[in-house]
Amino acid sequence: MSPERESGTSLDVLPTPSLLVDLDRLEANLCRMQQRCDRLGVALRPHVKTHKCVEIARRQVELGARGITVSTLAEARTFADAGFTDLTWAFPVIPSRLPEAAELARRVTLRLTVDTPEGLAGLEAAARAAGLRLHALLEVDCGDHRSGVDPHSERALELARALAGSPHVAFDGLLTHSGHAYRSRSRAEAAAVAEEERSVMAALADRLRHDGIEVATVSVGSTPAMCAAEGLSGVTEARPGNYAYFDATQVTIGSCQVADCALTVLATVVSSQPATGRAVVDAGALSLSKDAGPEDAELPSMGRIFRDPEAGVLEPDLRLTALSQEHGELSAPRPVGERLRILPNHSCLAVACFDCVQAVRGGEVIDTWTVHRDR
Repeated sequence: MSPERESGTSLDVLPTPSLLVDLDRLEANLCRMQQRCDRLGVALRPHVKTHKCVEIARRQVELGARGITVSTLAEARTFADAGFTDLTWAFPVIPSRLPEAAELARRVTLRLTVDTPEGLAGLEAAARAAGLRLHALLEVDCGDHRSGVDPHSERALELARALAGSPHVAFDGLLTHSGHAYRSRSRAEAAAVAEEERSVMAALADRLRHDGIEVATVSVGSTPAMCAAEGLSGVTEARPGNYAYFDATQVTIGSCQVADCALTVLATVVSSQPATGRAVVDAGALSLSKDAGPEDAELPSMGRIFRDPEAGVLEPDLRLTALSQEHGELSAPRPVGERLRILPNHSCLAVACFDCVQAVRGGEVIDTWTVHRDR
């Protein structure tokens, strides 16, 4: 989906579905997280996979971010081409993509992520073939149990020793992601996850230093944890991403208020059937994804509907109840032709459904930014 419009366009004439970002809320979110990281004494290295937008990443760096985080090699290349020179690819190394990564590492600082001996072997082979040293971080499992070494295991120490001793790899430190913070249902629960993440990483860093291994970077992540963290001693940087936009899931967790959510999908009611008590909009799974949000949300939905987008007020009873490819089913009839603003459950996935985002203030489009979603 790629609606192309000149700045100054009214929202009333945008084609639907369209992806919108409220500039005032975006800017407030970016400033708030940078200030929070500054107060906690850590560098902010935002994850750009949420917005995939060069213009937003530039604003993050202007505010004080020290480099960026990417989730794919395509993202790394796009942002390197745009002038970003300090990147962390926060994903376990993909053996078949290592030659490409090595080529990119010739012109930017690109940190790669390792959590297995096989990954390290592939990294070393790619570095030897390219005739350069590659930067690497050891990924640690701080409780999410997705990827990363067990921080209490001998394997973690052995892999760190191998990284630090490799003639082909520059060992930059430790990286983790507190993905389990997304299972929190309150700020207090998210704060507990943030403290678990901090303590696990600080303890492992101390263990490695006691073993004579230098650990320059201790990198943590996730928006819920960073919005709730009360202290980050022993940590050097944070990599939240979703905070730029927020979404319905972050509201449920307690990371933000509805009025902080910067991203919406503009949709049109195309069918209304009073007999069934339903209506349909032109925003389905290919606009919002099928992320159902928190399982125990008070009002389960596939997306919430704004009553007053400017005030940040949602319709109390209207929601999306089901999504097919292009259809979004509403829980009550609405006038055909009515244009609605939808708050996605997961902004990162909604963004990945569009080719561009309309940057808006009030009811006016100020600019159109490319969403770099190449794979």
